[in-house]
Amino acid sequence: MIEHMDWYRVFYHTAKAGSLSKAAEELYITQPAVTHTIKQLEAKLGGQLFFRTSRGVRLTAEGEVLLTYIEQAYHLIANGEKKLAELHQLTSGEITIGAGDTLCRHVLLPHLERFHDLYPDVKIRVTNRTSLETVELLKQGRIDLGIVNLPLHDKGIKLRECGTVQDCFIVGDKYRHLADSPWSWESFLSCPLILLEEGSSSRAYIDRYLQAQGVYVKPELELGSIELLMEYARAGFGAACVVKDFIRQELTDGSLVELPLEPPIPPRSIGIATLSDVPLSAAAKKFIEMIG
Repeated sequence: MIEHMDWYRVFYHTAKAGSLSKAAEELYITQPAVTHTIKQLEAKLGGQLFFRTSRGVRLTAEGEVLLTYIEQAYHLIANGEKKLAELHQLTSGEITIGAGDTLCRHVLLPHLERFHDLYPDVKIRVTNRTSLETVELLKQGRIDLGIVNLPLHDKGIKLRECGTVQDCFIVGDKYRHLADSPWSWESFLSCPLILLEEGSSSRAYIDRYLQAQGVYVKPELELGSIELLMEYARAGFGAACVVKDFIRQELTDGSLVELPLEPPIPPRSIGIATLSDVPLSAAAKKFIEMIG
């Protein structure tokens, strides 16, 4: 009987109006069309749903039972429409984002603060993973989008560049004298290096670039975050490779010094990763618009 939803619509309006003519007006159809539809529904269900009175029509006992369920269905539909409207207006909903620790702090956080100020009723969940792990979470359907380091190559992922970052090598007071003149790539062979742990796209980018310069290095230390890299460089363990854009305060106050590389490391991109051919929620779309 679900294929006859229009019949139930006529039944519902007639039951609520208590009149065939009023139901016809509400539905923008003729009264004979309402009468015909009610008769079709009664024939299919095998029983009378209405009986006539001097003031219109009233439900039979069978009609009262049917109305109970049809009214519930109408309320569910209305609530569904209301919920969708709330989602589109961003007065409810949820957005789940994946990003690495550094990108969470320096790229994602400022945008999330602005998004939350504008849409405080949208729930936000952030999952901290490397860029490669973020892509896997995305493919598993566990996050809506990811903020990742580029380049990345995956046929199932749609990537949209949202900015660039500049890598650099920094030192603390112990090696500050090394910043007095431009460094060549060969200089790396005589200075302890501190790099991110292997397995991240940022580390892979630096390794590939150094190798392209003919430099094959074995780091003195491998650490898990840019904050640790900064602290160990400041403590005098060697030259650490970090993102310049994220340590401008330390460079400005002089607690860390950038080594002037010749030539400098080329900028690299960061991007927004989403699943190809999978629709985004209204909240996810709005957040991407704000970033991009």
